[in-house]
Amino acid sequence: MAKNFDPATLDLQEKLVALNRVSKTVKGGRIARFAAIMVVGDGNGHVGYGLGKAAEVPDAIRKGIEDAKKNMIEVSLKGTTIPHEVLSEFGAGKVLLKPAPEGTGIIAGQTVRAVLELAGIKNIRAKSLRSSNPTNVVKATFEGLRMLRTAEEVAALRGISVDAVKG
Repeated sequence: MAKNFDPATLDLQEKLVALNRVSKTVKGGRIARFAAIMVVGDGNGHVGYGLGKAAEVPDAIRKGIEDAKKNMIEVSLKGTTIPHEVLSEFGAGKVLLKPAPEGTGIIAGQTVRAVLELAGIKNIRAKSLRSSNPTNVVKATFEGLRMLRTAEEVAALRGISVDAVKG
């Protein structure tokens, strides 16, 4: 699906999902680096994630934000929830996303919640199955959001009416 929006024109919010300190042992001692998983979104159906690595935390976060702006997607929404249930996988991460009625709120773990809040989804039930690795959970959540299609989009793809899709 082609991107038909420009991340520079959107009013983006940023959220740090995970910060990992990694060290490498070399002849002279240990070298510490940081890896930051960032999620950016406008709260209106546009969201992206990125991984930034650097020797300092602020640099890792900045790089993660830049990467997230490059990896943005548009999410199909149905009011304040998602159009249908979806089960998605990435690596060992598996995420189940279920639409919920108005007033439910976001019922999800910390990693999935960060992505869903910045995507603009207000009512949803989500469950992270299998791996709790933040990178794989974020990528599995994105895979699920990428798979979402509204009835209108499906009808347009198939060349039939919306009533035929729903019925």
